[in-house]
Amino acid sequence: MKNFKSGTYINQGSYKSFQPELISGKWVIDNMEVLSLLSQADRQLGRLDMYSEYIPNIDLFISMHVLKEATQSSKIEGTKTNIEEALLNREDISEEKRDDWEEIQNYIAALNKAIEKLNEIPFSSRLIRQTHEILLSGVRGKRKLPGEFRSSQNWIGGASISDATFIPPIHTTINEYMGDLEKFAHDNEHYFPELLKIALIHYQFETIHPFLDGNGRVGRLMITLYLVEKGLLKKPILYLSDFFEKNRTLYYDNLMKVREKQNINQWFKFFLVGVIETAKNSISTFDKILKLQKDIETRIQRLGSRSVSANTVVKQLYQHPVIQARKVQEITGLSMPTAYKIVEELEELKVLKEVTGAKRGKLYFFKEYIDLFSTN
Repeated sequence: MKNFKSGTYINQGSYKSFQPELISGKWVIDNMEVLSLLSQADRQLGRLDMYSEYIPNIDLFISMHVLKEATQSSKIEGTKTNIEEALLNREDISEEKRDDWEEIQNYIAALNKAIEKLNEIPFSSRLIRQTHEILLSGVRGKRKLPGEFRSSQNWIGGASISDATFIPPIHTTINEYMGDLEKFAHDNEHYFPELLKIALIHYQFETIHPFLDGNGRVGRLMITLYLVEKGLLKKPILYLSDFFEKNRTLYYDNLMKVREKQNINQWFKFFLVGVIETAKNSISTFDKILKLQKDIETRIQRLGSRSVSANTVVKQLYQHPVIQARKVQEITGLSMPTAYKIVEELEELKVLKEVTGAKRGKLYFFKEYIDLFSTN
């Protein structure tokens, strides 16, 4: 970008806040590296979107993509819940891990509700605030104005504002900035590639930091919402938090390079590499899921008359890969003794793996399937 100016530091007395430039208006890209990466990112995203159309029952697998996104996005903020723990019920989580677990569940609920809400309202401040309200409801940030833009100064890094790494704009300017961001998102007068638009929106949102808490999670969640609303993805199957988590230092450094050195092109390149790598990884995961499906179907055929019931159980496991015998009885309509027999046989076929070691209330994981997401 020629003549790009990120913003200005404004003296607020005892500190200086960063007031970014507004982003709505005409943008021109003249960096060939950015344009080359944009072409690759568009191609990989198109492949992923097309790929998803040919996968039977794609909705079965989306819940695990959302779960992985929830754990990785929250991990960036310091939570330590892994995918296996996130799949458990609250009563199965130790007391010291429940706060983290609840934040993961809120993230899942917030994302699912936001995707659903896109059918009613557009990508907007209203949608963002509603999503934030669900994210912070009943968890550690519940006193940080869930669903409302902040009415005081916040900061990033440091024990206090005096030694902060970055101080976002003063709270009285937030409505103007968010209005500008929304205008930019829906600007049909000035063409700008959608992937670069959401890259810029994400940067600007993180710079504005409009909430007292939850900005990082909401900012990352917005990426998927935008891609779905703009039709780049038919299904919510691309999430960048895993890429950002694995490159956490670069993620923060590149955001700061825009603010401090006006280097927007470096941020665009980093973001587009994230889209390319994540799309490729998602395609690879879907390939492995299809391969696993065929393998599981072959194994289950050995069960003869009970294969129909076993397939019903496995279908449930693709949505939620942890189960108990009572749930097997519920979804199959079998007697409890027969349900136990189905579980035992699926365990013998290495479809299920018991994880509690208990005599009662045993929990079984669909471990091969979980591993496709936790090791990718």
